[in-house]
Amino acid sequence: MTARWVVDEVQPQRDLNINWRPISLLVKNQPPKDSEYYDAAMATHRMLRVMESVRKAEGDGPIQALYWELGTRVHHDGDRNFDIADALTAVGLDASHAAAADDESWDEVITDDMDQGLTLTGTDVGTPLLGFTDKNGNQKGIFGPVISKVPPKEDSLALFDAMVTMATMDGFWELKRTRTEGPQFGDRP
Repeated sequence: MTARWVVDEVQPQRDLNINWRPISLLVKNQPPKDSEYYDAAMATHRMLRVMESVRKAEGDGPIQALYWELGTRVHHDGDRNFDIADALTAVGLDASHAAAADDESWDEVITDDMDQGLTLTGTDVGTPLLGFTDKNGNQKGIFGPVISKVPPKEDSLALFDAMVTMATMDGFWELKRTRTEGPQFGDRP
């Protein structure tokens, strides 16, 4: 939902340059293989390997379209076991990148990018992470916002501006409240 919020409502109004980077909950949380979380974390980690294969071959350009396609299949369709080659083809990418899903050599790239993001936020966070350059040219990052639905445009911009203000304020660390509703993904993009 945070990705939809940033892309659909904030980016057009705040002239953001979005660079998608991986965060693997398999690597970060290291769930045991017999854990109820392992299969889902491994499925999305495999998708990250494919994304990094695409990035190396094609640059950052196609990453958002691939992220959208993968996310739509996972969240709208409820399917983590789809054929990744089909998802690649759906966005006009070479299906051969699907082989990266089982290639552990991509794990170092994922971990290095993840570590760069976590240097901006600290390690006791989850996903999503947003990183940006503040008005003084300093790199800043924040965990969140975790939202259940994309707010209307005016509220989306207010949320973004408040998040930037908080993330750049010395001494500010965290806001949190208990979740009372699950994600509302809206129409399938």
